[in-house]
Amino acid sequence: MENIRFTLYAVLAAVMFLIWQAWQEDVAKLVPAVAQTAAVTEPAVGSDLPALDAPALNPPPPGEIRQPTPVLASSERIVVETDLFSGEIDTLGGDLRRLALRKYALSTDLPNSPVQLLSDRDGQFYIAQNGLVAASGPAPDHRATYRATAERFTLKDGEKTLEVPLSWTDASGLTVTKRYTFERGSYVVRVDFRVDNRSETPWRGNLYSQLQQLPPPAPKRNILMPTTFTGAAYYDGRRYQKTPFAKLTETPIDLTQPGGWVAFSDHYFLGALLGDASAKSHYYSKLLPAGQVILGLTGETVELAPGETRELEARLFLGPKEQNVLANVAPGLELAVDYGFLTIIAKPLFWVLSWLHAALFGNWGLAIIALTVLIKLGFFKLSEAQYRSMAKMREFAPRIQALRDRYGEDKQKLNEAMMELYRKEKFNPLGGCLPIFVQMPVFIALYWVLLESVELRQAPFFLWINDLSAKDPYYVLPVLFGISMLIQQKLSTAQGTMDPMQQRVMMMMPVVMTVFFALFPAGLVLYWVISNTLGILQQWYITRKVESEKLRHAPAT
Repeated sequence: MENIRFTLYAVLAAVMFLIWQAWQEDVAKLVPAVAQTAAVTEPAVGSDLPALDAPALNPPPPGEIRQPTPVLASSERIVVETDLFSGEIDTLGGDLRRLALRKYALSTDLPNSPVQLLSDRDGQFYIAQNGLVAASGPAPDHRATYRATAERFTLKDGEKTLEVPLSWTDASGLTVTKRYTFERGSYVVRVDFRVDNRSETPWRGNLYSQLQQLPPPAPKRNILMPTTFTGAAYYDGRRYQKTPFAKLTETPIDLTQPGGWVAFSDHYFLGALLGDASAKSHYYSKLLPAGQVILGLTGETVELAPGETRELEARLFLGPKEQNVLANVAPGLELAVDYGFLTIIAKPLFWVLSWLHAALFGNWGLAIIALTVLIKLGFFKLSEAQYRSMAKMREFAPRIQALRDRYGEDKQKLNEAMMELYRKEKFNPLGGCLPIFVQMPVFIALYWVLLESVELRQAPFFLWINDLSAKDPYYVLPVLFGISMLIQQKLSTAQGTMDPMQQRVMMMMPVVMTVFFALFPAGLVLYWVISNTLGILQQWYITRKVESEKLRHAPAT
């Protein structure tokens, strides 16, 4: 039957589209990796500042072929504990060397092991650095050694903020207090520099802040599951741009403007440097010889007369890409949750899904079911036209079979006769296909919502499904999807509308689609199972309704 064939072909086309996206990503990864002798690009703002050196390297063990993990010199480590973070600050440079996100487990199998967003050990290299540089004279950059007042700082119950002060003094009389500020419930980290020029000469310098990361290895995946973006991203106040690690040699970041931000973005988490909207900052990327990528910003040059004091501030966002949080941190930061070209559909879907979760259910699986019901209600009239078209096709099945018997293998005459039949009866066999055209963008948009949204990461449903963003571990939902598709075929397909070869292909389609959907996130398969189930009920109801109308209008015998 034309409609059910079109439906299955459309679903298959959507899967092929996802495969094509995955292939495009694989092709992009064939771009030559970052050259280890890449030139270091210094910032334009404060371009007369001295270059910052690269860390030493730790060579790989003999016989092991891998990119060596950089090892930075280190001094004392200060432990920081807040409601959201568990981290370490090194007094050498005052770098934030380690940062674990306490509310996000590494996996459902390791609930007590938090995600390490920043780390300089265990094969990971991703740190946050900031400091001051001067065209001439002293300044504590990320190679300076600070003094701390304690070895551990903990956000106590009832406290709203935690401050970690570090101090540095030069023999000339320049004194700098570097202070980290962590706020309860916030993933924004403030780093303030209080510069007190007690020397006898003016001081002129710049504040800089940077993230340094060794690009992680590409994750292993199936071609049916496109990976989300991992690399560098920035916002210039008008548009959101992203660049994979491998392409930073071709398109380095070089931007000067007030406001904006630059970030390392991965699937669910974000490390961003936030610009000051009231002053110009220069955003840049660097490629170090050891393979690390640096994203940074440099503030405007400040001048301090002898005896003058000035406070400078850097802000970082280090945390999950929670959409209701990002929008309130900095303009455009919510764009880091990238749904692709279907964002215009995906964002409203996520908004409705979030409202259903927060206001009614408290369970993302139930919210997905409710969203499915709303989508089906929204498409009810379109689906009714589709199912009426299917019922009409079933009515024509005996006449189409008679045409097949008459013309045999003469495909041309058979098609002409069928077209004449459709014209005479004023029936378009593809007239019910509009709902499929409408639902496919919704299907793909919802796919990216479920794949990209950190809110659904490790979100449990019921029983064996403890992560809606991962595939069903026992493949129960994909099997139910295949069964629902088979039932839809039985309800829709009329004998005589397909030749034997088409019938065999159609019988194989549910099996093929079940295999495909076995690799999709459980939340997406749940949506499609519920959608198919509601479609079956709707189709059964409308078919019976059409048959009743036919009997009522049939001439009396």
